[in-house]
Amino acid sequence: MTTARTQNPARPRTDSSQTRIALAAVAVTLLFASLGQTIVTTAIPIMAADLGGMDHMTWVITAYLLASTVGAPVAGKLGDLYGRKLVVQVGIFIFLAGATLAGLAQSMGVLIAGRAIQGLGGGGLIVVSMAVVADVLPPRQRGQAQGLLGAVFGVSTVIGPLIGGFLVEALNWHWIFFANFPVGLLALVVLHAALPNVKRENAVKLDVAGAFLLATILSVAVLISNLGGSVYPWGSVELLSLVGLGLAALAGFVLVEQRAQEPVLPLNLFRNNTFLVVNTVGFMVGVAMFGTITFMPLYLQVVQGVSTAVSGLFLTPMMAGLIASSAGAGRVMSRTGRYKWMPVLSTALLALAMLSLSTLSAGSSLWLVAFSMVFVGLGLGPVFSIGVAAIQNDIPVHMLGVGTASANMFRLIGGAIGTAAFGALFSSNLARNLAGDLPVNAEDGIGSISAELVSHLPAQAQHDVFVGFSAALHPVFWIAAALALVACIVSLQLREVPLPDSLAK
Repeated sequence: MTTARTQNPARPRTDSSQTRIALAAVAVTLLFASLGQTIVTTAIPIMAADLGGMDHMTWVITAYLLASTVGAPVAGKLGDLYGRKLVVQVGIFIFLAGATLAGLAQSMGVLIAGRAIQGLGGGGLIVVSMAVVADVLPPRQRGQAQGLLGAVFGVSTVIGPLIGGFLVEALNWHWIFFANFPVGLLALVVLHAALPNVKRENAVKLDVAGAFLLATILSVAVLISNLGGSVYPWGSVELLSLVGLGLAALAGFVLVEQRAQEPVLPLNLFRNNTFLVVNTVGFMVGVAMFGTITFMPLYLQVVQGVSTAVSGLFLTPMMAGLIASSAGAGRVMSRTGRYKWMPVLSTALLALAMLSLSTLSAGSSLWLVAFSMVFVGLGLGPVFSIGVAAIQNDIPVHMLGVGTASANMFRLIGGAIGTAAFGALFSSNLARNLAGDLPVNAEDGIGSISAELVSHLPAQAQHDVFVGFSAALHPVFWIAAALALVACIVSLQLREVPLPDSLAK
């Protein structure tokens, strides 16, 4: 433990040019990683229809989120041990390798594998980049910086779907993965100039067993949520075996982490109020956020009949709200030193926004969609900027990487489990709602359904499909609203810790 504390790179003064360059490097890297996460959203229905896998389409998102969730704590710990620069550079190369595989994919399996590799690199990039903020800025200034990073993430979530939609219509969906390369190369150049190299004098034994067991736990959780009740009955041998594997991995993880020299996720963090409350809220908010991003383009394309590119535009109101509330909450945190009530109010607003989305139908105005999405973003923003800064303020300096990673890990695992569970729920409801409404050659499931297929149906059948699609989505947003309300209640338990004006040594 001591070696990890003493080997952290020297912390620059907050008014130095090196600090500004480091923050610029963080912004570019975060833009790169988050673009890779969001650029596929509007293209998923096209990819799934092309590869014949509409019933597996959520795995394009889920595989990325799961791998990001697994990679985040490992990368965060490696950043604590060996310095952020090396970990970020390796993460960029892993991300680009996954993008190449996904871009060349000719089957749904290869596409999902490429997305998983992308996620492994992307998860590490996001958390290590955000940890750099805590390396160079004191706690009182981190809220504003994290708010600005939230704005960068928001911008990428706006332009990502737009770029994806444009590339699909102008070229084809394969090119959305190759669009990552210019930004990745720019991030490599800026990082090389901005971040210091860190040399370790003493070797550290990596917690390989802990990382493997944690990956097993997270993977099992996502598989259960995706397969339970749809592919396998909840009481089936297959599902019960997965539950048993997950419980065994959890027990083994606890034992390994208690003895590890450098645990990948120190268990004593779970006794920290800020760590526990922020990550519980982040998990629930992740479910709501990624469920919205995944299913709104599908609703807009199939039910409202808008193009792939235009469906991406409807994520813009959500990100505008996220950017405004994230930056605003961070500014308030930096100026006043107070932050507890902002996530409480924002999650309450998120619950109302999700209830609004649960009323969408074939006859809903597109203005109602845009209005509701603004409030989804306003509800999400403060959770992102406040949560990371609060954790960084209330944990030991030598755990900054793994602490920052936890905020992203729990939000991403919420997104992965939520997307998988919502996908299974949506697919089941849709298959039931559309029984008999599709042509015979499409009744092998919903895997081949698309906006183009629906456009060729008779008028009455189209109407029935629109109604069935909308009804299948309603339970998704009801559950998201309930989780946002629970997150609001949990946020009330957050203990506000004073924010120092200087860096800890």
